[in-house]
Amino acid sequence: MPEESRDVAGGARRRFLRWATAVSAVGAALLAGLPSLRAFVSPTFKKPQGKRWVKLGEADLFDVGLPPTKVDFAETMNDAWVESRALRSVWVYTADGEKFTVYNARCTHLGCSVFFDKEKGALHCPCHHGLFDVATGTVLGGPPPRLLDALEWKVEDGSLFCAYQDFRVGIPAKVAV
Repeated sequence: MPEESRDVAGGARRRFLRWATAVSAVGAALLAGLPSLRAFVSPTFKKPQGKRWVKLGEADLFDVGLPPTKVDFAETMNDAWVESRALRSVWVYTADGEKFTVYNARCTHLGCSVFFDKEKGALHCPCHHGLFDVATGTVLGGPPPRLLDALEWKVEDGSLFCAYQDFRVGIPAKVAV
């Protein structure tokens, strides 16, 4: 083979290898960069979450007066591709069977779960002995900085729903988490 044709073939081979290397580098950069860019930018395009309405049961089946009714439910949460479930609780009180008070079952002091103390006729936190009035949620004793967190509720087609949410604990202001 003459030397000139070897130089032409070698130059074409080098151009092809440079081109193939550049295309491979751009492809690798896109494969690594696009998911990273999407993860960085996606919070700006996140849709605001609406209220999480949870069905608590048939409205006419809740006890009128004392004791209040504790309702437990499971909440499914998604964090990227990881799905987890958490057990949540609320206390439902009604004096007349038509108007309801729904409390988040977490104490406002440190977030411990409250229970109904029959002897005292109040919701009681076992961690630091906080006491809450069942009808109003006001603090009757102990260290809680604010009354129990009341939740929005509605009755639709005979069923009681609440807009469940958690609030920061240990502070006097009711701040949603």
